[in-house]
Amino acid sequence: MGFVSFLPIYLQIVEILFIPTISLLVHWLEERVGFKADFKISFHPGKEIRSILPAGDTSQFIPSKEADIVILEEPEHLNWYHHGRRWTDKFNHFVGVVHTNYLEYIKREKHGALQAFLVKHINSWVTRAYCDKVLRLSAATQDLPKSVICNVHGVNPKFLKVGERVAEERERGQQAFPKGAYFLGKMVWAKGYRELIDLLSKHKNDLEGFKLDVYGNGEDAHEVQSSAKKLDLNLNFLKGRDHADDSLHGYKVFINPSVSDVLCTATAEALAMGKFVICADHPSNEFFRSFPNCLTYKSSEDFVAKVREALDNEPQPLTAEQRYNLSWEAATQRFMEYSELDRILNSSETNNRKSSKTKRNIMKSVSVPNLNEMVDGGLAFAHFCLTGSEILRLATGAIPGTQDFSKQHREDLRLLPPHVENPIYGW
Repeated sequence: MGFVSFLPIYLQIVEILFIPTISLLVHWLEERVGFKADFKISFHPGKEIRSILPAGDTSQFIPSKEADIVILEEPEHLNWYHHGRRWTDKFNHFVGVVHTNYLEYIKREKHGALQAFLVKHINSWVTRAYCDKVLRLSAATQDLPKSVICNVHGVNPKFLKVGERVAEERERGQQAFPKGAYFLGKMVWAKGYRELIDLLSKHKNDLEGFKLDVYGNGEDAHEVQSSAKKLDLNLNFLKGRDHADDSLHGYKVFINPSVSDVLCTATAEALAMGKFVICADHPSNEFFRSFPNCLTYKSSEDFVAKVREALDNEPQPLTAEQRYNLSWEAATQRFMEYSELDRILNSSETNNRKSSKTKRNIMKSVSVPNLNEMVDGGLAFAHFCLTGSEILRLATGAIPGTQDFSKQHREDLRLLPPHVENPIYGW
């Protein structure tokens, strides 16, 4: 989960729990992306409640004079308890990126249907109030106001290099895929293990002799392995490892039956490496349909047919266009287009952003808002009032003391005390 603002760029990270030094983090990022990571990194306080939610008003970490464009991952739940300045008032353009199917996970819990109903409407409320544009990685996510569906994720270049090497080996007549099929993912039921075991147990006789290697660690590992053993499934469980590990390059078929993903990164990586991918006919896999090596199934019987098809044939080499579509360059271009950043950055209004923030706010105040803007503003104001009540916050599941930063947080982050900061005046 993070906040990224351009010109200059700020990266706010809350999921990393142990960072020895900022320099080590920057070095790690540079190794991952392959170029100099020339941006600022700062941290904001957060609390964990089945996810990590920010404490206090995180928008204040970016100075108003530098606030231009902000990209917020997971805008739907990170704004549940946001109590501070409205994002669209502080920034010229606010883009939210939705890439987790939280409703699917919630429905699997006790009283999940009721919880999902409430969360669905709260998510719609806060995204309409605080976002200018919302990007959903696939139709597997909740339909939200101001949203469009666009895959803005790419794969690490090292996976594409593996695919290129595989294509070269095949041209030389070498065997690129000496191994059969595998599955890789965190070993929790929601990541497709339930669907995998159900499929294999139902068609154990149809897939006689079929062996599947499973790589993963997780809190449900014991239950998953016990279930497979009871059903006498031909699954070989191995410890989780990086998908780019050399030991995985020789597999020809990646099987991913999950229907809880929004857009599975491992599926994209497997395609980039030139493998067959067998996945469900599900909205989360829509982006992958254009790749000839992606074999989707609509039923359990169809799953068996796709497994046989993959094992009996060789994957097609990726074309230059297909490799590009999987790359971060293509993902960035899609992001620029669908988030309307191209229009924002190239508009005459944007070219004058160097004018003072005061002038910008005056121009906003004299312009006549349309009905939608008035409704959005009303929803934002109502949310601000409700999240200002500690009683209502606690009643809706917030952690005590998260409306503002704690004394320790203020000391660590060198923030002003509440009576000086007085955030309500910044509305």
